[in-house]
Amino acid sequence: MDLDPRELRRVVLIVALLNFGYFFVEFSVALVAGSVSLLADSVDFLEDTAINLLIFVALGWPLARRATMGKAMALVILGPAAVAGWEAVQRFADPVPPEVVPVVLASIGAIAVNGTSAWLLARVRHHGGSLSRAAFLSARNDVLVNVAIIVMALVTLGTDSGWPDLVLGCFILLLAAHAAWEVWEVSEEERLAAKALAGEDLD
Repeated sequence: MDLDPRELRRVVLIVALLNFGYFFVEFSVALVAGSVSLLADSVDFLEDTAINLLIFVALGWPLARRATMGKAMALVILGPAAVAGWEAVQRFADPVPPEVVPVVLASIGAIAVNGTSAWLLARVRHHGGSLSRAAFLSARNDVLVNVAIIVMALVTLGTDSGWPDLVLGCFILLLAAHAAWEVWEVSEEERLAAKALAGEDLD
């Protein structure tokens, strides 16, 4: 049974707003708590915002405009990722353990947001093309990352070492960079498709 496009647009817009709002929460807490992994995870909320906004506009915009917006979103993702990367580089000489309680509380909130997003996207994941499936899988997998951050915080509490946070943060940053690249690639495919439909030569 086909899903009403308006329902799909409503769901992905709600998910995009949830992720965009919690990006600021987690980014701020990460800076205060001194957590590289939490800072890196906040970038993922921006990536999920980008994917769901792309789905939202994909139902109404022509390919060329969608491609332009997609590339802009990919670049937006790289901004906070660069901040997190700079923090990680600075910590390598002397990894300082983050404040555990704010990290755990922010991660619990992240689990709530990502779990809600996955629940909302579950019924629409087979509509809207590959991006909607990617959005669902990303939200579902993000819950596991949030659990990993909580485990890291508990390990930090027991070892009083900043290395678990730093290593996990670098891993999450790699995932975020890969996600930004995937958004860019989808946008490039749409740009080429728009040129092909217009009868232009592909470069």
